Amino acid sequence: MSVSIHRILCATDFSSPAQQALNYASTLAEKLQAELHVLHVVVEPLPLPGPKGSWILPDAVLPSLIQKAELELAAHTEAISLTTGSRPVCTVQVGYPIEQILKYVQDNEIDLIAVGSQGHTGLSRLLLGSVAEKIVRMATCPVLTVHPQSDR
Repeated sequence: MSVSIHRILCATDFSSPAQQALNYASTLAEKLQAELHVLHVVVEPLPLPGPKGSWILPDAVLPSLIQKAELELAAHTEAISLTTGSRPVCTVQVGYPIEQILKYVQDNEIDLIAVGSQGHTGLSRLLLGSVAEKIVRMATCPVLTVHPQSDR
């Protein structure tokens, strides 16, 4: 069986493990001459209590969250461009992270996903859930999970 990897997606939340996953993904992309995609999903802000007991969606907040994410994504991927000479495809989407990541994989024919894992265990993992774990279970392509490493 022949395996070919043309497009690699690194989903990032800008955490240290996500940055480490981006390092792995960019190295793999360079060695395999694959196109690197980097995706950040902005979670929509929750509605806030408004006047007279109504609920309002803070529409003014979302554009600034998206802009901040775009700037941070550019900063996190700048070194890749300098090192490899090619710019990753950077995308910011709004929604539920797992849903948006899996949709992006389908829409862009991604061959490999790289994600960082926070390394939560026990009750915190049960309560917080694990995006990486759900991606591994639900993805239609292989997933590289990168666990936190203090000296990398």
